Amino acid sequence: MTHLEIRPNRLEGNVTVPPSKSLAHRAIICAALAQGESTVRNIQFSDDIRATIDGMRSFGAEITEKKDVLTIQGIGINSTGSSKQVKNTGGRDTVRLVDCNESGSTLRFLVPVATLFDGRTRFTGRGKLGKRPLTPYEELFTNQGLDYEVLDTEKLDLLIKGTLSPDTIKLRGDISSQFITGLLMTLPFLDGDSQIKVTTPLESKGYIDLTLAVFKDFGLDIQVEDDGQTFTIPGQQSLQAADYMVEGDYSQAAFFLSANQLGNDLELSGLNEQSLQGDKAILMILDKLATESDRTIDGSQFPDIIPIAALAAALTKGHTRFENLERLRIKESDRLLATQAELEALGADIHIDGDALVINGVDYLKGGVTVWSHKDHRIAMMLGIASTKCDEPIIIQDTDCVAKSYPNFWEVFQTLGGHINERHLG
Repeated sequence: MTHLEIRPNRLEGNVTVPPSKSLAHRAIICAALAQGESTVRNIQFSDDIRATIDGMRSFGAEITEKKDVLTIQGIGINSTGSSKQVKNTGGRDTVRLVDCNESGSTLRFLVPVATLFDGRTRFTGRGKLGKRPLTPYEELFTNQGLDYEVLDTEKLDLLIKGTLSPDTIKLRGDISSQFITGLLMTLPFLDGDSQIKVTTPLESKGYIDLTLAVFKDFGLDIQVEDDGQTFTIPGQQSLQAADYMVEGDYSQAAFFLSANQLGNDLELSGLNEQSLQGDKAILMILDKLATESDRTIDGSQFPDIIPIAALAAALTKGHTRFENLERLRIKESDRLLATQAELEALGADIHIDGDALVINGVDYLKGGVTVWSHKDHRIAMMLGIASTKCDEPIIIQDTDCVAKSYPNFWEVFQTLGGHINERHLG
């Protein structure tokens, strides 16, 4: 593990925003299931993206890496829609392994996709991934008579087998949109039509919009009704190969956009101003911080940018309340607690009120302390940006976790003027 001592310094320069991890996951899976050869461009090989690449290889896709480009020879799901005609990747007695590492997207997308293939699939992972809920899949598999066996309750170790049938599936919308995306990646290839009915208001709707946009590029037809609460999925479809360019990631851009709000001077490139990414909401949040003195912001649609948005609020005069943050507790860390604890350690006026963060802005952060990433990439990067507004150096523990989404974050940070001393600990 690595700890970094960072001395306060203003960041300046040009930043090419990394490609969207959310879009890359979706494009890789679609290309791998499609008929023919696809190209997916502008890939950053973070730990999460590698988990999805290796997962699709385990199902039989041939994926070649060259610089930031993937060439993917798709498995080619048969257009008759019958899962029995999907390419057999080893036979009915096969046990293929999908190591999800710490990627919730890989896990929740590929569990239903695995039912398109013969044999058994074993999903493993590490960190807190085994504690993140999979109840909607467990209930669905049980109701349809598929095998769903949890081999270890302390970490992710799941064995599944069987073929999903066309169905009307009811899902809560306040757990994770990833369950809906996973089913949308599977149901079109069954031999009959299906529906997904969302029984509560859909949170993180922006991620479903991304799913549907990628599907359109690969030729899938999904009908959305009832203001996004009902999805009608015709069966017997097939994906077509495509040449896909991954756009810049607003989740990562949020760190640099917030840095600018705090007085740094960065020029960002690679963002799509018309993007459907839900984390584009960082622009709305920063605008509220700049123009309003008393702000209440519902964070349920964009939980991943709350830690960096909380930092920006902590250093902006006025009162900010981020509400509906309960899902932050089941991320790579308890992000609600981690954000509050580490910003308070730096001198912010911030506290937790139920599932909300309540923040009163201060002029500066004191620094001079050791803080912890909680082994969470978004907390680590938030603390890096926080260092630029501290009076004294800070030490951030366990900084290697940025590899999950932004492997070269600290190198970029240094090229922009960040002053880092590195400490390796066994």
